[in-house]
Amino acid sequence: MKSLAAALLLSAGLPAVAAAADFPADRIIAMASGDWNKDGTPDLALVATPGADGADDNGLYVYLAKPEANRLTLALALPNSVWGNLTMSGQEPELTALANGSFTLTTKNEAIGRERWRETLTIAYRNFDFIVAGYTYASYDTIAEDGGENSTSDCDLNILTGKGKSNGQAVAGKPQFVLLRDWNNGIPRSTCGLDN
Repeated sequence: MKSLAAALLLSAGLPAVAAAADFPADRIIAMASGDWNKDGTPDLALVATPGADGADDNGLYVYLAKPEANRLTLALALPNSVWGNLTMSGQEPELTALANGSFTLTTKNEAIGRERWRETLTIAYRNFDFIVAGYTYASYDTIAEDGGENSTSDCDLNILTGKGKSNGQAVAGKPQFVLLRDWNNGIPRSTCGLDN
């Protein structure tokens, strides 16, 4: 079985010289490559299924390239942090590299129950760590009879400025610099009034 290290190094265009991690590549369910730290060398982010550690949720792992050493180095490991699965269509986590060097992590439920939702974190590399720069959320009720304003909700918030929109209206909260490892969805949901 291919090792994760080989898959990671090959995806970043680096030779498979040193092990970046030691779990099988078939645990990877989403990945994106971009220049997170803007040093001119491709880096990698991936979501992997839980191992034998008893975790319920997937993990997010972010690697930075070390071109002088021909390898990727694990910069952030957040096991048991990403909701979703591959068993049910419409619940697969997604990673997308952005042109500005950030990336997005999307979780969703577009398959089961009456409330369908999609949530995206925009993740950026600042001050030698990964932060949450933006939050986007949309949901709808599949069986709401009126189909009116109570059947849908949305939020698009710049975490760094505290400004955004919720259900079509401008909202403003406290500007924040939140490390990804310390992230709590209550931050934007409170500003957007999603938990009222």
